[in-house]
Amino acid sequence: MKEGTVKFFNEAKGFGFVKESGTEQEYFVHVSGLVDKVRENDKITFELKEGKKGLNAVNVRLAK
Repeated sequence: MKEGTVKFFNEAKGFGFVKESGTEQEYFVHVSGLVDKVRENDKITFELKEGKKGLNAVNVRLAK
């Protein structure tokens, strides 16, 4: 599991971006990849999965 922060999430459109801690790499996240409801600046854990346009964050959960 990777750790990071929600950089942006648009609930109306159902997508956003997360930033990985340490590397500052950003990944697309779709509402279908969320386990917990997230908001901007939430600390999260996630996994990466190959999507149509590169790696996507999936299995996104709020960090405990």
